Parts: sequence; C-alpha cells; structure tokens
Amino acid sequence: MIDTNVIVDVLSRDPAWFEWSVETLERCADEGPIGINPIIYAELAVGFKRVEELDAALPSADWSRWALPWEAGFLAGRCFEHYRRGGGARTSPLPDFYIGAHAAVEGLTVVTRDVARFRTYFPGVQLVVP
Repeated sequence: MIDTNVIVDVLSRDPAWFEWSVETLERCADEGPIGINPIIYAELAVGFKRVEELDAALPSADWSRWALPWEAGFLAGRCFEHYRRGGGARTSPLPDFYIGAHAAVEGLTVVTRDVARFRTYFPGVQLVVP
C-alpha cells in the first residue's frame, strides 16, 4: 500500500522526495501490486477538482484499489484510543490509523515517509521507508 505522502511526492515532483518516491514505487511495482485504499484516495482528492482527474492520475491498470476491511476500522479505533490515552491531541481517528490498521489486518507492506505513527501503533506492519 502506498501512503499518501509518497504519491504526493510523485504528483507534485517534490524536490526533496521525488527521486526516492519514484524509484521506490517502481521497485515495489516490479515486486507485486501497488495500491491504495479509500482513506488514501480521500486524502489525495484534496488536490483535484474532479474525480476523473484523480482517477487519471492513478489509473486502475496500475493501481489496485483495496477496500477497507471492517476489522481495520476496529483496530484503528483501538489504536486511536491508545494514542489519546498517551496524550495524543487529535479528537477523531487519523487517516494513518486506518491505513496502518488496514495494512496490519491484511498483511500489506506500507511505503511511507511518515514512520513514527506506523512503528508506534502498528509495529508488525512491514514498512518501506527512506
């Protein structure tokens, strides 16, 4: 599963992360399917005016679209509760909790630059990071 920040690096041609993100995406695509879930899709939608533009940026021939399992919603909520009890400031579950829970439930690897939350709350999830 490719985290939003890596996709944004590529789409925006981010000067600091574009090269790493493109090379990592290419390597991952050679090893198996790459994809997103509805949470990542929603985060990316902010940068597009029309759904057709977003779909063109992430063609279904190249990008798998994985449904978010119900079990991931439960795990995201439990991890979010742990986060709040540890002093976390946000009052609603963050996308990273849903993404991490989805990866944990389905055994997916996550390509991301946002390492801390994944390692803290989903230590069993395999990460590809810079």
